[in-house]
Amino acid sequence: MVALERQAYARFAGAPLKIHKISNPWRSPTGSLPALRTKDEGSCSQPSQIIIQLRKQKYNADYDLSAKEGADTLAFISLLEERLLPALIYALWIDPKNYVEVTRRWHGENMSFPLNFFLPGRMQNRQLERLRLIQGNSSLEAGEEAEKELYHDALECLNLLSQRLGSNKFFFGDSPSSLDAYVFGHLAPLIKIRLPNCQLQQNLKNLDNLNTFCCNILSLYFPSEIKEGVNRPMSSTQQGSDFDNEPYKRRKQLLSVLVAVAAMLSYALLTGIVAIEHVQEEEHVGPASLRGPSHEEEEE
Repeated sequence: MVALERQAYARFAGAPLKIHKISNPWRSPTGSLPALRTKDEGSCSQPSQIIIQLRKQKYNADYDLSAKEGADTLAFISLLEERLLPALIYALWIDPKNYVEVTRRWHGENMSFPLNFFLPGRMQNRQLERLRLIQGNSSLEAGEEAEKELYHDALECLNLLSQRLGSNKFFFGDSPSSLDAYVFGHLAPLIKIRLPNCQLQQNLKNLDNLNTFCCNILSLYFPSEIKEGVNRPMSSTQQGSDFDNEPYKRRKQLLSVLVAVAAMLSYALLTGIVAIEHVQEEEHVGPASLRGPSHEEEEE
């Protein structure tokens, strides 16, 4: 979401970005994603720092906003962070069905080995801690009660956004601003990602102006991404990537089996299911002991 927000803001402001699509954060100049690298200021990953760097280069999507519109922007961004963001984190990372069938699967298919085995789980733990911090509940877990509360607050936020947008193309007229980028970055994943379990998606589909708002931004500012999606016959989860074909498929399966076996052996050793014992060798049995009983022993 953060990457989409910052990319949308840069395009709204007319910044000449070169996009490098990578799935391995270790290849980023800052060690995290998203990251912005400039010739004069170096690299940064913090969302606020990315905006600051763009504005230093005279790329400011909020340049024409009035003081009142600037205040409204801050108020709605705060509302999104408090009401909508927690529900999105829950839908994508905490809901067990969505996480297993969509989030973990997508990251696993787009990360290189061996990152795809442990990094999605680590990311999920971080998102759970983030959600607990936002909600002020250190024991929050996936469940019907948490889902109901989070989605209720998110729906209220969506309704307020829909009322504020009205029939306008963007939130402050005919030109997009940072608020448009922020809203788009949060709503586009809900519109485009097919989640098996998310009532919030259905609620969003009922708000026509927000759907039209996202579609307009996609067509105006992300035309190459739309074209790429149209030309692609099937998604990676439906068709499979090149690594699902021979001979990569067999290599991937072999690596998966080796990792699974190593994990099971480690678990068995740690839990005591399997133990390694040092057995002392018995005395060497000589030829005399292999003979039958002597004549004297037979007589006794």
